[in-house]
Order: sequence, then structure tokens, then C-alpha cells
Amino acid sequence: MKQKVIVGFALVLLIGIIAIMWFDFYKNKNKSQENPYEYNIDKLKVIDPDLISHEEIGQIEPEIEELLAITIDKNDNIYLAGKQKVIIYDNSLTEISSFHIDTTAYSINVTNTGGILLGMLNHIEVYSQEGVQKAIWETLNYDVVITSIASNDNSVFVADAGNKVVYHYNHNGELLNEIGKKDTIRSIPGFIIPSPYFDLLIDSYGKLWVVNPGRHAFENYDAKGNLISSWERTSMQLEGFSGCCNPSNIAILSDGSFVTSEKGIERVKVHSPNGDFKSVVAAPSLFEEGTQGIDLAVDSKDRIYVLDPVKKIVRIFKMK
Repeated sequence: MKQKVIVGFALVLLIGIIAIMWFDFYKNKNKSQENPYEYNIDKLKVIDPDLISHEEIGQIEPEIEELLAITIDKNDNIYLAGKQKVIIYDNSLTEISSFHIDTTAYSINVTNTGGILLGMLNHIEVYSQEGVQKAIWETLNYDVVITSIASNDNSVFVADAGNKVVYHYNHNGELLNEIGKKDTIRSIPGFIIPSPYFDLLIDSYGKLWVVNPGRHAFENYDAKGNLISSWERTSMQLEGFSGCCNPSNIAILSDGSFVTSEKGIERVKVHSPNGDFKSVVAAPSLFEEGTQGIDLAVDSKDRIYVLDPVKKIVRIFKMK
């Protein structure tokens, strides 16, 4: 008899527990299923207007099927490149000329002597201002993915996201050395590049700066490949960079401050030479969600040119 009472009590208790679970489930079934530990990046896309330092003063709407790259020469002429075409504008945004290419240019640079260097995925092609092909540089291997080119009087530096290295060439296309491979003896951490966004530039002092996107870092190298200095800023906030690989693209102002663009949180910012956040140039609201490859350029007046590959335009900003 006593055993039957215990069994009956346990059965009633079990039914009660099931009833409570059923009530709790259906009571909350229509509530939001948000993960309390998930970071809501929508909040990060709202920018305080007081932090926006620049205003948009114009746009370029080029006739290029796929707009991918921008650069500006020493005379403030603007060069745009992409699928099978290069277009050149003067500093009043008047088209000077254009020419067709056989394939797609993913990056572009203009040398001090006017040569146009195009990164064609796995090799460099050199063109004259008139669009005459002057040279095709040798493809080093099948893994090459060229994402950025920078040059000065003596050197051409090429970022290869596929092999995670920077190539140092002379202007004849001869490879002089490789920069940035992991080397513990020389305290070089090595580039972390999860996706094909790997940018570099040469500043007004001739210093080579390379983005290490997986580390959210900027690294300064000399021509021999020695790491001179670096800084990094990892943060979901405006003060830094987040995600797998940011910043995606960079440019530099006359005072040495860096202009940066990002993917994931589509925005353009300015950081001081030592990496501290200064201001916002273009807020996420200007871009379609998911926009990637926001290439950048700066002219002699520190106007910032922001390439939007989704809207196929270039926005021009100046300091307020």
C-alpha cells in the first residue's frame, strides 16, 4: 500500500512538471528568440553626427560595368578601373580619356612618370596614358591574388592576398624581394588574410604601410622587408576594427592620418598616424548592407574619394 502511494505521488509530480514546462513553452513561443550574448551590429551603424568630420561635395558616375579600383596621380587626375575599362578624369571631374582592357582590373596605380599599373588578379599589366599596353609582368605562381599596388621613383610594391606576401619590384618588373612573411627572428608576425582584402600604400616620407587585416593592424616596412613599426586597434566600436579582416582599404592624408574603410560595418573613418580614432567620413547609412571593397583615394587638397562598387559611384568628401 505504501509503495502504491509513493508511485502515485511520483506520477502526480511528473505530470505537474510536464504541465509547467508546457505552459512555459507556449507562453514564450511568440517572444523574440534573440541570443542575449549576440552583439547587435545595427546599433554600431548609428553614428553620432558630431563625429562626422566630412561632407559630400560631389559624385562620379562612370560607365564601367563593374567598378572596382581608384587612384589619383600627382596632378590630381582620377583613374577608375574595373571590368574591361579604365577611365581618367581631371580634377574638375571632366573625363579626359578612357580605354578598354581585355579582362578585369582589380587594383590600379599610376607611377610618377605616368605609367598605369593594373592588377589583373594574378599579374601586373602596364599601360601608357593613351591606353597602349607596354608590358605584362610574369605571374609568379597559381596562387597569386593581387589586391593592391603602390609605387615611388624606385620601387613598385604589390600586395598578394593569395600567398599572404608583398612583392617588391623595380619598374622593369624584376622581383627584388618579398616582404611580410612570418619570421620570428626578425619579429615579423606574418599576414593573416582570410579574404581577398589586403591593402598597402606609400606615405609622403616614402614609408611602406601594409594592412594586416586579420590582426586589425598597420605595419610599416622598409624596402628590405624589415618591420619598422606597427599599431593595431581591435574593437567593435568606432575606435577600432572588427571582423575577420579589416580595414579592407586604406588611403593617407597629408598630415599622415589614415583613411580606412571596412566591410561588415560599412563605414569610412580617419585614424591618426599612431592609430587613434579621429572621426567618421562616411556613415554606414550611405552604403547598401553587405557592401565590400570600398576603395579609397586622396588628392592633394585632402579631398577623400570613396568608391562604392555596389552603387557604381565615387563619392567625394571634404572636411566640414
